Amino acid sequence: MPRSHERPVHLLLVEDDDSHAELVLLELQDKGAAHSVARVRDGAEAIAYLTRAEPFADAPRPDVVLLDLKLPKIDGHEVLSFIKDNPSLCTIPVVVLTTSEAESDRARAYAHRANSYVVKPVDLEKFQRLVNELDRYWGQYNVPPPGRT
Repeated sequence: MPRSHERPVHLLLVEDDDSHAELVLLELQDKGAAHSVARVRDGAEAIAYLTRAEPFADAPRPDVVLLDLKLPKIDGHEVLSFIKDNPSLCTIPVVVLTTSEAESDRARAYAHRANSYVVKPVDLEKFQRLVNELDRYWGQYNVPPPGRT
């Protein structure tokens, strides 16, 4: 089946756990995804990246943010709120990708207009499938807002 919307996507991965970040990056590379991925390790770096503050002055605008909640400096809820409350950033889809299954975290994330809430599977194969599905959805099926093709 042809994929009429297939396009490279620039992902911003906001993840402090090196092993989780490595799994995401390796899975995207192994599948031959044409995406680019920038990784930041905490909430302060995420905000600097999104606002193109130094050292991210030349950073491309992400098409999708994969956001962990449990982050140092500024937590993921605050980063999500910052994105969705900022008129120049609010149309960027944010996928919360977290280990938290807490109903309070999920409710708070959706209250701050998360586009999706995904709990990281503990099983390696399930985690790999999840990353593959995220890749397929955002790169092949999702149609971005006007002006973002």
